[in-house]
Amino acid sequence: MSQQANRVASQKVSQKLTATLFNKENFKYLFTTHFWGPVSNFGIPIAAIYDLKKDPETISGTMTGALTLYSAVFMRYALAVTPRNFLLFGCHVINEAAQLGQGYRWLNYWYLGGKENVVPVKK
Repeated sequence: MSQQANRVASQKVSQKLTATLFNKENFKYLFTTHFWGPVSNFGIPIAAIYDLKKDPETISGTMTGALTLYSAVFMRYALAVTPRNFLLFGCHVINEAAQLGQGYRWLNYWYLGGKENVVPVKK
């Protein structure tokens, strides 16, 4: 294949990719709450994942339980709306997993003997 043919093929692929990514429907979606709601919600699972490294004594069992239920409800909601909001669903799947992890850490620390097994940190 000649250099000219490679350039033409590359331009066609580039044009097709540009037309696919930058079209009216994608821009319309980008400026809706169907997109920005889940994006802003991703702060919750990111914080929960970050908190998995913190001391289990600081975990609020009540808040962890509430966030677990919240994510379960909104996972269902994300699939019940039309059109289905898979970005919101993914956000709440990640949050559900992180909150269940936090819930296990809280339960282990306060009720399953984890408190007695904590090694004190030397200062």
